Amino acid sequence: MVLTSPLIQPDDLRFCVAPMMEWTDRHYRALARLHSRRARLYTEMVTTAAIIHGDRERLLGHEASEHPLAVQLGGSDPADLARAARICAEYSYAEINLNVGCPSDRVQNGAFGACLMREPLLVAQCVGAMKEAVDLPVTVKCRIGVDEQESREALFALVHASVAAGADAMVVHARKAWLKGLSPKENRDIPPLDYPLVHELKREFPTLPIAINGGVDTLDSAREQLAHVDGVMVGRAAYHNMSMLQEVDPQIFGEPAPFESSRAATLAFLSYIERKMSQGVRLADMTRHMLGLFAGRPGARAFRRHLATYAVRPGADARTVEEALMLVDRVPVAQRDDCLPT
Repeated sequence: MVLTSPLIQPDDLRFCVAPMMEWTDRHYRALARLHSRRARLYTEMVTTAAIIHGDRERLLGHEASEHPLAVQLGGSDPADLARAARICAEYSYAEINLNVGCPSDRVQNGAFGACLMREPLLVAQCVGAMKEAVDLPVTVKCRIGVDEQESREALFALVHASVAAGADAMVVHARKAWLKGLSPKENRDIPPLDYPLVHELKREFPTLPIAINGGVDTLDSAREQLAHVDGVMVGRAAYHNMSMLQEVDPQIFGEPAPFESSRAATLAFLSYIERKMSQGVRLADMTRHMLGLFAGRPGARAFRRHLATYAVRPGADARTVEEALMLVDRVPVAQRDDCLPT
């Protein structure tokens, strides 16, 4: 089965930053967007119950500057997902992504996430319900299987069912999830990667946009994967070394970055900090996402230490960040030979 959707193009997924709970909030995304115009950003996973019954502005609100931006939903009830999708559409997201990959106990107790790998027909019903509810692209992020499933059989069954229901693209974390015996953290590293299986999936669905996730932690490895699939999704590497995003537009898209350096992007972020603080946001809620800046640069440790120490104090403001920036690259000349290149 080969289907093509006009709603999403392969290049839309060429470089994505993965949805990460407690990490990819609106403040991280605002800073990330100053490093890359083209990277596709995702929200943290939001459950259907939270959207239907909770504070929607807090959960879904974002700024136009964050686009292209997708929202990831967690749920397994087609009617609830359709209702949540309609609410998300009101917030002008570029894509709605269904979580079929998270292995946490909380998600398993809610009967969604990675455990849905066992129920491809239910996933198809969820996708179909959302497709009927909204005109946005609906995509699925999944694993290659769970527990004792045969990976190829599980993955291909899920993708065939999802595409038949109208899924516009697939994002595949190229590892199994072990729901019994491994923690969510262990599930990110211990199950072996099977990139060739995802490459085979792309050959089976040549016109379906497919992005690969898992273990892609450098732009060199991203380019290697782009020889086989349409896109890559990077998680922790894009968070812990945000300066990596500074090179995404030039190296992956052949376009200039928004600013000439990560330092310049961070200086541009100061106006966002000032505006959000005037709205009652704590400085530390924003600077916690900045600790991965300047990784490997002289003074990076002092930069992190200054923010961790002073951003939490009463009266801290954007000047605290300016002071931290002054520490980057400030080491004695005699020590510079021992430092990583900038």
